[in-house]
Amino acid sequence: MAQDKSIKIMIVDDHAMVRSGLRMFLMAFDDLELAGEAPNGNEAVKLAEKIRPDVILMDLIMPGMDGLHAAYELHQKHPEIKVIALTSFSDPQLIHDAIEAGVSGYLFKNTSANELANAIRAVHAGNTIFSPDVTQLLMNAGDRKNQIDFDLTSREMDVLRLMVNGKNNQDISDILTLSLSTTKFHVSNILSKMNAHNRSEAISLAIKHRLVDISE
Repeated sequence: MAQDKSIKIMIVDDHAMVRSGLRMFLMAFDDLELAGEAPNGNEAVKLAEKIRPDVILMDLIMPGMDGLHAAYELHQKHPEIKVIALTSFSDPQLIHDAIEAGVSGYLFKNTSANELANAIRAVHAGNTIFSPDVTQLLMNAGDRKNQIDFDLTSREMDVLRLMVNGKNNQDISDILTLSLSTTKFHVSNILSKMNAHNRSEAISLAIKHRLVDISE
C-alpha cells in the first residue's frame, strides 16, 4: 500500500553489525526511512528528542542504559513514538518488563524482513504486535489454575479479543460498529479493571490468563 509519507525509523543496538543489517533492510522498502541510529539507551533518548522518529527498533540488553529503561523513558516523554523491542532474548519476565515499559511490539531478531516491515507499519498505525513465538511464551508462562476474573462485560471481552488480535481503536470501532469514543471508553475500562498500565500490558495479561482464544 502506497503512503504519502515514509515512516521514520530509528535503530538502537550496541552491535554495529546488527545496525548495518537493519540499515540494509530498510533500504528495501520505499515507505520506511532511516532517521538515525544509537548504540545504547542513553544515546537513543537524546537522539529521539532531536529527530522524533515514528518507530524505534530497540534492542533490550545493552551496556549503559538498557532498552527497557530507554523504552520506559521514551514512552513517558513521547508516547507518540512507538517502540518495537527487537531482541534475541525469550525470557517471559523480560517480555513482561518490556510490555510494562510501554513497547508496542516484541519481535525476535530472526524475524523475516517482510514480517518486520509489516510490524513497523502496524505499530505506526496504532496496533500492538507480538511475534507468534512471544505469544506462545506468554501462554506457557501462564497458569491455568490461577486464572483471574477481571469482571469484564461481554462487550469489553469483544473489544479485548480484537485488541489481542492486533486491532487499533479505529479497527475495533469499524468491526463492532461502535463510535470511536465508545471504543475508547471500553478500552479505558478494560485497562482499569485489569490494572494494566497500557494497552500492551492488557494484551499480555489476556494472553497469559487465556482470557481469549488467540486462534480466532
